[in-house]
Amino acid sequence: MFGYFSVLAAVPGFFLSSLILMALWGQVAPKIGGVEDTISYTTAMLVTITLWLAVAPLAAVGRKRK
Repeated sequence: MFGYFSVLAAVPGFFLSSLILMALWGQVAPKIGGVEDTISYTTAMLVTITLWLAVAPLAAVGRKRK
């Protein structure tokens, strides 16, 4: 199970993922049809949390099967 400290341990990963997404957005956007070549850090955080919320249930199901 996920404990309080597991959630706290994921926080730095979230901020780092957002920073990496912001830095690489210029390379990713043209491939997915984006028109902007830069995004703000807050927008990168919004995209990252959206992806995390979509992938977390899939990861939980995969972990239960093992």
